[in-house]
Amino acid sequence: MTHLVHLRIASLVLFCVALSSVALAGSDRTQVGHTINVGPGEEVGEATCFGCSIRVRGHVDGDVTAFGGSILIEDQGQVKGDATAFGGDVRLDKATSIAGDVTVFGGRVRRDPAASVGGDVNNFSGARWMLLIVVLPLAFIGGFVALIVWLVRRLTRHSVPVTA
Repeated sequence: MTHLVHLRIASLVLFCVALSSVALAGSDRTQVGHTINVGPGEEVGEATCFGCSIRVRGHVDGDVTAFGGSILIEDQGQVKGDATAFGGDVRLDKATSIAGDVTVFGGRVRRDPAASVGGDVNNFSGARWMLLIVVLPLAFIGGFVALIVWLVRRLTRHSVPVTA
């Protein structure tokens, strides 16, 4: 019986090591508060940034997404997926390309005429889009929490017996 337990533990350890080596082999970049720079000749799987910007001068095989920051593609930078910025701008310099869509919420798209975009360019500029994206879901979640609190209070309310 203990032999079987040791075999299961060894299998679990081997699985975890294999899973971590696959995660380390991936070339995705995710940052919070620090700018992501993809240099010339550098290749990255995907780039995702929270509260920072992304600068691409090399190649990104997947999507580029910035929450609260801008995306700058320059010096013949290429993105094979989509570029999406929430609360920031997307700037495409001369001789750059994005194979997918470019979408900007609460910012602007600045595109050189020589820049190539394979998909659609969607620019939802202005504060009303940010309000729609941020405030509406928060209001829904707040209403849901208020409903749960109301239900819990109603179900846990103690009844007082009537005395005659």
